[in-house]
Amino acid sequence: MADKETIYEADKLIATDIDAYLKLHENKEMLRFLTCGNVDDGKSTLIGRLLYDSKMIYEDQLESVTKDSVKSGTTGEAVDLALLVDGLQAEREQGITIDVAYRYFSTTKRKFIIADTPGHEQYTRNMATGASNCQLAVILIDARYGVQTQTRRHSYIANLLGIKHIIVAVNKMDIKDYSEQVFNDIRKDYTEFARELEMQDVHFVPLSALLGDNVVNKSENMPWYTGETLMELLENVEISSDANLQDVRFPVQYVNRPNLDFRGYCGTLASGILKPGDDITVLPSGKESKVKSLVTYDADLDEAIPGEAITVTLQDEIDISRGDMIVHRENQPHIGSHFKATVVWMTEQPLVAGKQYSFKVGVNDSKGTMTAVEHQIDVNTLAKNSANQLALNEIGVCDFSLTKPIVFDAYKRNHTTGSFIIIDRLTNVTIGAGMITEAISEAQAQIDSDAHFSDFEVELNALIRKHFPHWDAKDLSELLK
Repeated sequence: MADKETIYEADKLIATDIDAYLKLHENKEMLRFLTCGNVDDGKSTLIGRLLYDSKMIYEDQLESVTKDSVKSGTTGEAVDLALLVDGLQAEREQGITIDVAYRYFSTTKRKFIIADTPGHEQYTRNMATGASNCQLAVILIDARYGVQTQTRRHSYIANLLGIKHIIVAVNKMDIKDYSEQVFNDIRKDYTEFARELEMQDVHFVPLSALLGDNVVNKSENMPWYTGETLMELLENVEISSDANLQDVRFPVQYVNRPNLDFRGYCGTLASGILKPGDDITVLPSGKESKVKSLVTYDADLDEAIPGEAITVTLQDEIDISRGDMIVHRENQPHIGSHFKATVVWMTEQPLVAGKQYSFKVGVNDSKGTMTAVEHQIDVNTLAKNSANQLALNEIGVCDFSLTKPIVFDAYKRNHTTGSFIIIDRLTNVTIGAGMITEAISEAQAQIDSDAHFSDFEVELNALIRKHFPHWDAKDLSELLK
């Protein structure tokens, strides 16, 4: 943790050797996490307390927040630490979080990026956005109310987005007289819900974000709790094994051609370990070659690991463009235009079958439609309900059909190649987020497509496909309309 002695040593290093200080922080492991839960559970206050007790707040920030605390008057004479992350004027006026707020801090063990997400149901889409790049979720529960609807909703979304590590922080224990029984009852309720979601790594910590109990420092008011503080859990949770090191997936974002003697393919390695000499295949073309070198600004690499931005050069000159993917020859993803996915819908206009949307899958852009809703998911009971569309903030499993083949994996296998966003074609606004579960055969996709037409339209559709086999199913759908 960042105690006074550690801070003094850091300040000393900054003054004497700034390069050594920067190198020290560059090599630290990064943990991205979010706070989520019900309204008024104390998410923003908790982050403020983390920053304050870790001595990660600048003096001018603290002075500004102290002045604003007097204006808001929500914490009496004490500093309202929630104002450190609630930066929007509307948030400060209403005492709520509306948009996702990001904060950075560092300790001797790790660097952290925190996403403070809204608790209101109407801002569920913001919570899903904040969770999309996180490795851990801190789910706050108000000790007075226990597990609530939004607790379940946010837990479900965190689990859906593949967050493997969960810390359940039972907040406001001071209001419940630091009762061990209250904590145990909440832990029991949440454990039963987590078992249904098949969560593997769940930790529980009782705390008071307002007073600082068990946030950074051990609480003297809860001697019955012998576990780690929240900060200790954040510093020690094992995340190095989370990365997929087996499946090489390198989406090409840019072709670098500075002169006649160099052609490189730039991007960020999504998964796997890539080395010079590896046999590779470029998808969707299927052309093959070998990796010649892995170029970075500092030096060429002997190997690249997930998350590294690199430029790949190949031994053969083959046609590669943005949106293509470089993979190991013996380990290839799906190529197709039809898939099943779990979708979080984020706009008031419902997701309906047959309507044209724009899709962004990795670095690929395409158009397509949702062809069928398999079921809508009740996040409170996890029941699968029949539905023909998805409304705002609803989650469901749907079938999709795109106008061109794309390269993808199941989301559980690879987050980068298995996730996509849905974009409104008129406003260019992101209106949905999806996680691919499996590929769909061409035959099943056609059955889903035909389900939305009359018998005459199905016959006409089949007739046109017979005489014009090169036409895409979406072209036929538009013609029939």
